[in-house]
Amino acid sequence: MAPRGLSAEEKRVRLLEIFHETKDFYQLKELEKLGPKMKGIVSQSVKEVLQSLVDDGLVQADKIGSSNFFWSFPSQRGAMMQNRLDTVKKNQATQQTQLAEVRAAIEVEQAARTESEERTRGLEQLESLRKELETLKAELTKYGACDPVKVEEKKRAVILAKEAAVRWTDNYSVVLSHFTRQYSVDPDEIRKYLGIGEDYEDIS
Repeated sequence: MAPRGLSAEEKRVRLLEIFHETKDFYQLKELEKLGPKMKGIVSQSVKEVLQSLVDDGLVQADKIGSSNFFWSFPSQRGAMMQNRLDTVKKNQATQQTQLAEVRAAIEVEQAARTESEERTRGLEQLESLRKELETLKAELTKYGACDPVKVEEKKRAVILAKEAAVRWTDNYSVVLSHFTRQYSVDPDEIRKYLGIGEDYEDIS
């Protein structure tokens, strides 16, 4: 059976071990040679694995001249974890403070809203009005075609359609008059050519 290849995480661990065991600085080409030799990492995958370690802050990178150098010390991981822990603790403290403020505000509001007959009646009336509103909305949905907004939209559409029809019939009258006067063409021939029947009515 062929040996199983290394997983992405195993490659990360092994590449990081090269830095921690040697405590030295490297260029990418050097790591691509050391990876297969020291840790069994395929050289073609070293660049990708190295970049993932840099992205996670486990390996440091810096450009000196025209060359990029990479390094990592065992103490860096501990320092990084400590920084993350400090950040989490600060966030937790901030959230606890905000939670305490919210709770205090709730208590103040609850104290201001003491139960009374008047308040109870007001809440009951509010709930009743909400239910009535929902009922009316449901009823309005049933008669959607009679919705005042939709009716108004249809009225506007009818007006626009009529204006367009008047405009085209006016254009037709102008064309008919022009050809009749200018070229002495029989109006019936023009109507026949344009496919206009005898039931045509000028709506202008």
